[in-house]
Amino acid sequence: MESHPHGSGPALHFTSGFSEVSRPAKTFYLRDIYNPKPPLQRSPVAIRPPSPKPGLPQEPIIQRRQSCEPEPKPIMRRRAKSLSSSSEQNTCRNMQVRFVDSLGLELEDVKFFKSSEDPLVPVHVITRLLASSELASRKKLELSLPYFQPSFPDNMSAESGFLKRLCQQRVCLEQVFCSELGIFGTVQVLNLAYEKEVLVRYTFTDWKSSAESKAGWMSTIHRDGPDPESDVFRFHLPVPPFIMQPGAMLQFSICYWVRGSEYWDNNGGCNYKLTCQTYKLTVPRECEDSLVHFL
Repeated sequence: MESHPHGSGPALHFTSGFSEVSRPAKTFYLRDIYNPKPPLQRSPVAIRPPSPKPGLPQEPIIQRRQSCEPEPKPIMRRRAKSLSSSSEQNTCRNMQVRFVDSLGLELEDVKFFKSSEDPLVPVHVITRLLASSELASRKKLELSLPYFQPSFPDNMSAESGFLKRLCQQRVCLEQVFCSELGIFGTVQVLNLAYEKEVLVRYTFTDWKSSAESKAGWMSTIHRDGPDPESDVFRFHLPVPPFIMQPGAMLQFSICYWVRGSEYWDNNGGCNYKLTCQTYKLTVPRECEDSLVHFL
């Protein structure tokens, strides 16, 4: 063992008899054995990524962090609503607004009229325009109101032979009342059994389609002598407003069901018919202002 002139610790010198002539002796220092030097760190060499090929989409370059810490999330900046970019303005210009109901059906109905085709103006609009025109010209305000005129006597029970016809048919129309709420009427039927039913079948389309209205019991008529007693039933036929046009026709017939049999009163095979007509009504001066606002 010898001391190295430039080192700070002892050194071991090993020699071999076989290698004294062929190769020089090698020296080991104890400080290098117990306190080894850290390995030399090579500086990283920057590798240039290949240039993108023309015609292929470029993929974003993702830099991976060597640390175990989670990557920081980018801070999202919101643009103020008052500062809209040009692209947002173009998007708003091209946006279309649709109005739909709860089922997703369109609420608007677009119709294109030809030059020779006149649009159909509702009756209530024309009535209001005429009323305003007449008031402006200081004329008396007149209204045309629709009503149903029966083509048969409105009080059939007052006609001669009514009781005889009732005994033959078991059912007969007694009377009809026409009002703004619809058609009301009464029917007489022979009291053949306790359980009975009276139906009125009516149509506005000349029997292309029809509906039925059930009549309700009102009273019982007791007659003296051999004449049978009868029951009175009352019925109501609703009239939609769009039907109230001049020339519209309502037809109906009466069915009487009792003891499993049907008996009909259809006015001798011609049905009971009512035709829609109009009449003029002059409005008093004190009611003109309120009536125009109502229309």
